[in-house]
Amino acid sequence: MKDERPKIREVIVVEGKDDVAAVKAAVDAQTIITRGLGITKEIMQSIKRAQERCGVIVLTDPDGPGEKIRQKIQQEVPGCKHAYIYRDRRDKKCLVGVEYAQPEAIRQALKEAKATINADTIVTFTMNDLIGFGLAGHPEAQERRDMLGRLLGIGQTNAKQFLKR
Repeated sequence: MKDERPKIREVIVVEGKDDVAAVKAAVDAQTIITRGLGITKEIMQSIKRAQERCGVIVLTDPDGPGEKIRQKIQQEVPGCKHAYIYRDRRDKKCLVGVEYAQPEAIRQALKEAKATINADTIVTFTMNDLIGFGLAGHPEAQERRDMLGRLLGIGQTNAKQFLKR
């Protein structure tokens, strides 16, 4: 079965892991989690590297903390795109946040942010590729992944997570 989710070139910055799940349900994209307002230097560095490499779209909750996160990122990493999920202010029972948004609302927010959809140009790597490049199943695989992860700005991971990122 073919994956029908649009592929987004930019890295999408969200607040938490539930937001990642909602984004992944809507589109095929890489994500960075800020973990709320406590954005560490390492996370900010990851955002900077992603902006240089392929661009960043900030997608935070439509509330005060979400806006503060946007401002902090915009100050440190100018030029990021911003996607907004709108809430119905009349409905006080309506749950607010990216994690509660429907996939179509997320796709619409990314479209309005001018996300780059490049389904034809995404290269997919497999575990066999990692093995072939000595990034898995090799005595120095972890060291190689760490070095390449640093260059790519995707962090230190095991082979499975490296492939995913």
